Amino acid sequence: MLGALSTAWPFAVGLALAWALPLVHRRPLSVWPAGVLAWLGAYVVGMLLRAATGQGTAVPFLIVAASVLGVALVGWRAVALGVRAALRRRAEH
Repeated sequence: MLGALSTAWPFAVGLALAWALPLVHRRPLSVWPAGVLAWLGAYVVGMLLRAATGQGTAVPFLIVAASVLGVALVGWRAVALGVRAALRRRAEH
């Protein structure tokens, strides 16, 4: 449990900072800009904090973190957008 928290806290801080951006608040469920900015904020700030606190930033970790954060912060928004579009098309018929 502490290992997971130790790994996650820098990304949580980055996500919180990204959520403070007005662009994210205007359309919080959108892929762009909210999802992408949340992803980039969590990733960039998270990695900077990891580096500053002596946590690992090996290339495989960079790749895995970018992928997991992308799916977690952008992926669900893209799926929701697709479902919403499908429901609208279905309602029009």
